[in-house]
Amino acid sequence: MDVKIKLNLQFTVTGSGLEDAFEEFDELTVEGLLSEILDKNLACDSIASKVVEGPNNLEEYDEQQKAAGE
Repeated sequence: MDVKIKLNLQFTVTGSGLEDAFEEFDELTVEGLLSEILDKNLACDSIASKVVEGPNNLEEYDEQQKAAGE
């Protein structure tokens, strides 16, 4: 029997770590990264992820960094 699991997940990542990941992989999003991790580790048939707070890509990260004055 297939099972659908829905959860909320919150995590903290260093700015430099996130920036390095965004720069290493073109077009990377946090949503895409989470989907890849889950798919490779659990062999899921269907994965949907959505960032509801925080940057999802390099452009959003840069905007947030500028707004914070860093």
